[in-house]
Amino acid sequence: MALDASTDALLKNLAAQNGPAIHQMDVPTARAVFGQLVAALQGEQQPIHRSEDRTIPGPNGEIPIRIYTPRDTGGAKLPVLVQFHGGGWVIGDLETHDNMCRYFANEGDAIVVAVDYRLAPEHKFPAGIEDCIAATEWVHANAASIGADADKLAVTGDSAGGNMAAVVAQQLKEKVKLQLLIYPATDFSDKPYPSREKFGNGEYFLSGEDMAWFGGHLTDQPESLLEAKGSPIAAADLAGVAPAVTITAGFDPLCDEGKAYADRLAEAGVPSEYKCFGGTIHGFLSFPGALEAGREGLAYLAGKLKSAFA
Repeated sequence: MALDASTDALLKNLAAQNGPAIHQMDVPTARAVFGQLVAALQGEQQPIHRSEDRTIPGPNGEIPIRIYTPRDTGGAKLPVLVQFHGGGWVIGDLETHDNMCRYFANEGDAIVVAVDYRLAPEHKFPAGIEDCIAATEWVHANAASIGADADKLAVTGDSAGGNMAAVVAQQLKEKVKLQLLIYPATDFSDKPYPSREKFGNGEYFLSGEDMAWFGGHLTDQPESLLEAKGSPIAAADLAGVAPAVTITAGFDPLCDEGKAYADRLAEAGVPSEYKCFGGTIHGFLSFPGALEAGREGLAYLAGKLKSAFA
């Protein structure tokens, strides 16, 4: 399959700017550049009935969260989606994924709780995933207080956030009822996935050097990432985890490991739906203002969320 027209245009535009790649930046610059890129490409801000910033107890201090409520429910409880933003465990924040959360709340008719977990390199692995687990446990225990139904709890995340959503679903089997995995990083091993070789040379937004940059900031002990808390595909037994919907991009170095994880779930007897958006790149859901696939992907996942808890 070829690149779709809007993705091809975006990549040509980015190449013409001739800016440095992520792995050529320092961390503060990478965070700022990513924020600017998303702001430019996310489209118009979605309206929302209410959003609230607050903090909740975490394993090492308070965890900031943002709660999105799509409508006045008149006291009824809505499903709840706990969201972990992408950005390689190093960049990204509540603001880079604010519009995505607003969309999922509105179109999925769910409370969305976005988690501002601790980032590397200031906080090495497993600090971030520990925050995500703790926040999900808090949402489950306090669902009613935010207008949500604890029995209809889903998790989601893109890229690094998809990695953490998969890990949270494994760690909290009895509490998580659905996982929406968006081009997830699932395997820190050096397994030769063809998509890493074919699409990791820097032409398609995310490169192998970028991924090495993220991993180098995430931990000083790379072997620790090979366990299931870092590489969810390494889990010995996936039976009993929540049904999953996994999406990937056809020109993404992470495409094959995302599909491999979806296949592992299916082999373990877990209801596992998989869809590849073949003509686009890693990160496409963050760029719906520029990419047709971004708009399609958001609508697809919101529909899956809504129908799962109908």
